[in-house]
Amino acid sequence: MMNSPQHTRKQHFLLSAKARTVSVAQIARMSDEDAYEAFKQIRWAYTEGQPVCPHCGSVECWTFKSRRIFKCKDCNRQFSVTSGTLFSGRKLDIRDYLLAIAIFVNAHKGISALQLSRDLGVQYKTAFVLAHKLREALGSEVQGTRLEGEVEVDGAYFGGYVKPKNWKSDRVDRRLRRNQSGKRRCVFVIRERGGRTVPVIIRSENTVSVHKAMTRHIKVGSTVYADENSAYDAMHGLYNIKRINHSEVYSDGEACTNGAEGWFSRLRRAELGQHHHIAGKYLHAYANEMAFREDNRRKDNGTVMCSILKRALWNPTSRNWSGYWQGNNQMGEVMVGG
Repeated sequence: MMNSPQHTRKQHFLLSAKARTVSVAQIARMSDEDAYEAFKQIRWAYTEGQPVCPHCGSVECWTFKSRRIFKCKDCNRQFSVTSGTLFSGRKLDIRDYLLAIAIFVNAHKGISALQLSRDLGVQYKTAFVLAHKLREALGSEVQGTRLEGEVEVDGAYFGGYVKPKNWKSDRVDRRLRRNQSGKRRCVFVIRERGGRTVPVIIRSENTVSVHKAMTRHIKVGSTVYADENSAYDAMHGLYNIKRINHSEVYSDGEACTNGAEGWFSRLRRAELGQHHHIAGKYLHAYANEMAFREDNRRKDNGTVMCSILKRALWNPTSRNWSGYWQGNNQMGEVMVGG
């Protein structure tokens, strides 16, 4: 007797036991001492958890019984396990940061600051800054990546929704730039087949912006798959470009941009289903987050959680988000091209 398709269908990775190696309940049951030791082991992994002075790099330090701080024997400066990291100047318990990262990881389509604030029992402002600090850690490596081999490129517009008029006779063609909101931004994605994803924010999908983004993130000589947009015509001298006409077919068996368009669906679901609105100057942060989630979608949540924590502890103190609600909120847009 043949098996029905219902029984032979392969199980999705996120539904398997391999995808679940850590839970929010496990983190919540950790003692504060266990959480502190986990921070030490990850922050100073190369010295097996032994403190290293972030100011001079010395490994000779004093410890204090009354407080969880250290004092360098060489420069006589005090520091803690979070000094010089994205968690510098923290107000929450160490375990709360592990909880925040676990919640952040388990939200497969992203998580809003409002929901994170309720789960942690903190103010919305605290959750908003904490989530953006994590996104900054994720984007620190994404934007320095250069892809090669087979690469797909495509652009899509986000934000600046223009509500149509009730009467059909009063409506305008919202596809035209003159009828679009000035808040709309183009996300240009560069996705390596079987590899990493790099999103770039540009004002429009024109030749200048596309050229800057591609030459910065794609190695010369790579095979690039793109649509029939005229902005790619000038790139044929640098790359082996294979085009696909989407008005006729989405794929001809080799040339397609389905991988790039699939990533756009992830970012759009996060925008519409979780955040509802993404300000233009922060769009790059959400795009970097979705790129990280896409590249790590086949890894268990424990591995992804450790990866995010490492990035947060190995990155320097944020200049954009430290003191954000105290007036340091003048961060400009991250834009490539004109």
